[in-house]
Amino acid sequence: GCKSTRVAIWIFTSVSNTNITIAQSLTAAFMGCVAIFAAAGFIVYGGRLFLMLRRFPIESRGRRKKLQEVGFVTTICTVCFLIRAVMDLFAAFDPKDGALDVVGHPLLNLIYYLAAEIIPAALVLYILRKLPPKRSQGYQNISAS
Repeated sequence: GCKSTRVAIWIFTSVSNTNITIAQSLTAAFMGCVAIFAAAGFIVYGGRLFLMLRRFPIESRGRRKKLQEVGFVTTICTVCFLIRAVMDLFAAFDPKDGALDVVGHPLLNLIYYLAAEIIPAALVLYILRKLPPKRSQGYQNISAS
């Protein structure tokens, strides 16, 4: 989806003899919009899951922990995609000062990828580090007492 649209933008601009800066701006604007939709998706579906878990009975085992996990992951992913969207849209509308592919300035690349990808991914992995217990293979007999 996203890669094919980016390729289509580049093919269109190369066929129509458009300036390469316009192609870079279109691609950055498209990726900014994709990041906004991803953030909206996390807000909508993470929020729905959070509200669904809140309706479970209070005495449900693990309810509070799952609520925290869903809330943290939803917040982290939403903020991550919003940071990426802002940076991509800034690069689209100000290609000279807002270029994200800054080969001459590796510190800016490090900051961008730390804020938009590495730290959020590490936090999500840390929050979801515990795997659910394995299920037993067979059915257990229920003895009537």
